[in-house]
Amino acid sequence: MMHGFGFGGMWFGWLFWIVLIVVIVWAVKSFVDSQNRNAASRDSNADALEILKKRFANGEIDEEEFQRRKQLLQ
Repeated sequence: MMHGFGFGGMWFGWLFWIVLIVVIVWAVKSFVDSQNRNAASRDSNADALEILKKRFANGEIDEEEFQRRKQLLQ
């Protein structure tokens, strides 16, 4: 004798676990993607600053322009 839910209760149990696993995977993936975006943003700012320094060293921009753009990047 099946108590309470019968055959439909078994499907509800499986559905619950599948949904729970999907939600956990989605949350972890979102967190990891967020961390990667933050790291990429820091890297791109560092790369931009290096390019700015090279342009200043090559005489492409003056010190005033260098300082202004450096402030924008930081």
